Amino acid sequence: MTFSLVLAAAEEHAQQQLALPIWAFPTIAALFFILGAIVVFSYRDVANRHSDKLGAAESEGHDAHGAGGHGH
Repeated sequence: MTFSLVLAAAEEHAQQQLALPIWAFPTIAALFFILGAIVVFSYRDVANRHSDKLGAAESEGHDAHGAGGHGH
């Protein structure tokens, strides 16, 4: 009896139209992840881009302090 009530209730409700076609939802999700991958890929190797400048600054900083140890 409850199954027939569920079927009757389901028939009464009209199907709602989606805001976009069904193929648009996975397409939007794929574009979102592709855009995120491009952003992440653009930040690759950022730490090593100026490592030569960083290395020179560190060596100058240690030389400027002289032989007096800082407990390093």
